[in-house]
Amino acid sequence: MNRAVVFALVVAGLLSGVAAGFYFTRVRGEPPVLERATHFETPRPLAEFALVDQTGKTFDRARLRGQWTFLFFGFVNCPDVCPTTLATLAEVRRIAGDLPPGEQPHVVLVSVDPARDSPEVLARYVGHFDPAFTGATGDAAAIEAFTRHLGVAVVVGPPTGDGSYTVDHTAAMFLIDPAARLAALFGTPHDAATIARDYRRIVAARPH
Repeated sequence: MNRAVVFALVVAGLLSGVAAGFYFTRVRGEPPVLERATHFETPRPLAEFALVDQTGKTFDRARLRGQWTFLFFGFVNCPDVCPTTLATLAEVRRIAGDLPPGEQPHVVLVSVDPARDSPEVLARYVGHFDPAFTGATGDAAAIEAFTRHLGVAVVVGPPTGDGSYTVDHTAAMFLIDPAARLAALFGTPHDAATIARDYRRIVAARPH
């Protein structure tokens, strides 16, 4: 699937979800002026979900509370977009290292290939980029429900001669605020310095 089409699908899913009935208290204060990110003036609360992290522990919405988190959907056997994006997010964390501990971003990779991405496989993979990264996986139904909720497009390709396959997926990053709400969307192309600047503006604009 063309990546531009995939990104269009996620934007359409997010906007339709908001229009369908997410009515929340309006965020006070001036919205941040951003270079690339799309900021949701009215953040969208995440639905409940139940996954497991790379250590086998429960990973659910409660795990996102009290911190800022970049959610990215990908898979270990991804040949290009996923490793490039995770390397970019590791650099974003390095750039943001001077922020107070409560404002430094966490990073979570949610697998869209649960058949191959066990917790053990994810642990080795995400740890290569940053030991602080979290990998999350689960059964196919749980993954499908979570991706559908966020408007993430996932298309599993046909198996090749050796039985392997690839997965086309939305390459956007989702920024989750400390109340476990979708606060912003970062589309491609991903540039660490730009993302870090937009991230600082979003965090600074959040009412205290």
